[in-house]
Amino acid sequence: MKAIMLQGTGSDVGKSVICTALCRYFYQQGYRVAPFKSQNMALNSYVTQDGKEIGRAQGVQAEAAGIEALVDMNPILLKPKGEMVSEVVVHGRHFADMEAGTYRAQVLEKMLQPVQESLDRLAQSFELLVIEGAGSPAEINLKDRDIANMRVAKLAKAPVILVADIERGGVFASIIGTLALLDPDEKKRVKGFIINKFRGRKELLDSGITWLEQETGLPVLGVLPYMEMKVDPEDSMALESLQFKSKHEQRNRNGLDIAIIRFPRISNFTDFLPLWNQPDVYIRYIKSRQELKQPDVIILPGTKNTIEDLHWLRETGLADEILRLHQQGSQVVGICGGYQMLGEKLIDEDQIESNERVIEPGLNLLQLKTWFVPQKKTIRVSGEILAEFGQKTKVEGYEIHLGRTQRIDERPFVCLDDGRLDGAISIDERVWGTYLHGIFDNDHFTSHWLNQLRRQKGIPEQGVLLGSTQKLERDKVYDDLADWIKQYINLQQLKEIIGLTP
Repeated sequence: MKAIMLQGTGSDVGKSVICTALCRYFYQQGYRVAPFKSQNMALNSYVTQDGKEIGRAQGVQAEAAGIEALVDMNPILLKPKGEMVSEVVVHGRHFADMEAGTYRAQVLEKMLQPVQESLDRLAQSFELLVIEGAGSPAEINLKDRDIANMRVAKLAKAPVILVADIERGGVFASIIGTLALLDPDEKKRVKGFIINKFRGRKELLDSGITWLEQETGLPVLGVLPYMEMKVDPEDSMALESLQFKSKHEQRNRNGLDIAIIRFPRISNFTDFLPLWNQPDVYIRYIKSRQELKQPDVIILPGTKNTIEDLHWLRETGLADEILRLHQQGSQVVGICGGYQMLGEKLIDEDQIESNERVIEPGLNLLQLKTWFVPQKKTIRVSGEILAEFGQKTKVEGYEIHLGRTQRIDERPFVCLDDGRLDGAISIDERVWGTYLHGIFDNDHFTSHWLNQLRRQKGIPEQGVLLGSTQKLERDKVYDDLADWIKQYINLQQLKEIIGLTP
């Protein structure tokens, strides 16, 4: 099996997007190609067909490669829970909740075994691996325990391309500095550079590129112009970009105003990306009571610790403000952990989310009780919407949660194909919640829901707008990504670095 690894001079330099583009390009070229990331720290995860959990980026990259995502494509997933604690997921299953120092000191070295096992299994089915690094390979305080960058390149016998983000400034310093901090054998693995997120006239950059190539003896394989790509993000830096965008983007402020609570431990914020495609919907991420104002909808998203984020909701005054705004007409929606918060009680007898046994009062907007249990549920599901505004539309999604929720006297929201009833909705349909992540990816459901809100506000209804998460549209995005790198990256030179024969 051949391999190529993309490492970055820092986080959010565009490694995931370029790896996605390469997966689609090599798939178009007829290679049996697969993505790989040994250890991923992500707020957003992806459920494989067999109910295993991996980083969302590798699920997207597998789709770009024309294959079903496998747990071996991301053997270790770290899901931050706050206070330096993360859930450790190994080969798609919950392993432990661990403090960062304990994980690095006692467990990290042992994780090389599942990484090697996954590489060995992938080598039996694929002829090319596109490997994504994590953060920077030159974090000198972490290098001896880094299993996501150069050690993986060595295990996979992969040449490394270093990706740098020019939008932040200091691109040449970041490249030279990264090389300077690598060990000699690591530095030998670097075979070239890609400069990403360039805005402006390339000829103004040419003298710097000439200097860099002369200084390092390595080629710049391409300069990628900045482009808005509808590829699902996965980490907190991408969420910061979305929050910045929501503050500065000029949208129709007379349309629908949707406020999403940005919990400190928010997870799976990709649930709401389809709403960004609606021209008359204004999305805001909210962290304080003062920011909330009077939205048409308040969404409580998923969270890695429901009880702690519910405490935060009360401490900030947001809980009382949400209840007040609901009384004044705002609709309230909860997804996964947010759905659990809408109920009467959250019961943690087994200390799953707390250090002690807890019975926590919820927001009491729906008559529900949630018990936290050790067994994590990860499954893809489909079903039919039972809410009147849903008009019995079919939906697909996935569940990732530790809680089990019981409706006391509420209508269920979805009838699942496996016979289970999911979620709950109030009689007036102004409060609803569900465990289904990805529910807004279902365009007909989202259209019915938004049109209900438009009717209530007295603004024109809209037709069904196919979102970027639908398969045909996603395929177009992947093809556009492949066209993007074909135009700006020397792919023949990249093939020679990999050692691919025509």
